[in-house]
Amino acid sequence: MPLEKYLKKRKFAPLRGITRSVKKTSEPRGSINIKNGKNRFVVHEHHARNLHYDFRLELPEDWDKGSIVLKSWAVPKGVPIASGVKHLAIQVEDHPVDYLNFKGIIPEGNYGAGTVKIWDQGKFIKLKVYKVNKVVKELGFELKGKKLKGKYVMIKTNFAGNKNSWLIFKK
Repeated sequence: MPLEKYLKKRKFAPLRGITRSVKKTSEPRGSINIKNGKNRFVVHEHHARNLHYDFRLELPEDWDKGSIVLKSWAVPKGVPIASGVKHLAIQVEDHPVDYLNFKGIIPEGNYGAGTVKIWDQGKFIKLKVYKVNKVVKELGFELKGKKLKGKYVMIKTNFAGNKNSWLIFKK
């Protein structure tokens, strides 16, 4: 089921009309019935336990089919601005498309507690999805954001035995 991991990790604020508990997150619950993405991306500056950046691309849950979600990576050093600089990106659970505009504070006691700001956002053009045995091994895309512009590549690695590790770099 789309977004199952995302939903399990969060304690959401009650729906409208009910007093909110300060310990609940205001992150979007998300919708999963979207069939056509708009090729948007966002980079969140996330001041959690450690400062890192969350890079999210609006894509189908199965990379080429299914409901549209935000494929997401935690990038400790941020998405590189300069060509040839490689940064580690750890793929995390898919997020709902509603997360494109999320900013705020995730309260203590919640997964990802800390301040979330939008660092950059815009559109992207998908250039390449390379698969081996139905597993995506490489992504190519062009970012058209306010800060991030140009062609990028992400390559799946097995850094330190982590099956969710990728390298991201600007061409």
